[in-house]
Amino acid sequence: MATYLINRCPALLAALFVAFTAPVFAQSDSGTESDGAAVAERVEDLKKKVIRLNRDLFILEEDLLFPANTQVAVFLSVDTGKFLKLDAVKLKVDDEIVASHLYTERQVTALERGGMQRLYVGNLKTGNHQITAFVEGIGPDERPYKQAASLEFEKGTGTAALEIRVEDRSSNYQPSVSIVEWE
Repeated sequence: MATYLINRCPALLAALFVAFTAPVFAQSDSGTESDGAAVAERVEDLKKKVIRLNRDLFILEEDLLFPANTQVAVFLSVDTGKFLKLDAVKLKVDDEIVASHLYTERQVTALERGGMQRLYVGNLKTGNHQITAFVEGIGPDERPYKQAASLEFEKGTGTAALEIRVEDRSSNYQPSVSIVEWE
């Protein structure tokens, strides 16, 4: 919403700028050095206000686009390194591809060091849904590796959070992919 307003309404942005900066330029003195410091202080205060306003608009936009009662978020975590070098992930929700991502070396390193990626945020109606994750990479013996995991879950009235876990499984020297629902 904030991005939309800024991109579609340059007049609104200009009006906000004038409204916030008009008091700064309304000086009655001849412009002494202390006035310059006061102006700089006012400008700094205005910058802080604009940053807070931008944050509030972003939060409002998130709330409007993804209300809590329909929101679903899918995260990716990776605990591999020996048996899989992650290359790509594709995500389907109810047989519709909603996200796909190709990973750079830096991203894979960050995930392997404990990072977590928010792969998808969207809206779903309450009821039963199916999520499927397709993971591709280089597996054991430098061979191409593909694996999918599915989960059927019931979307309630609150926010749903799911995690795609890609882990090394030392019992059979293969990576495993699973999807779990956060409580």
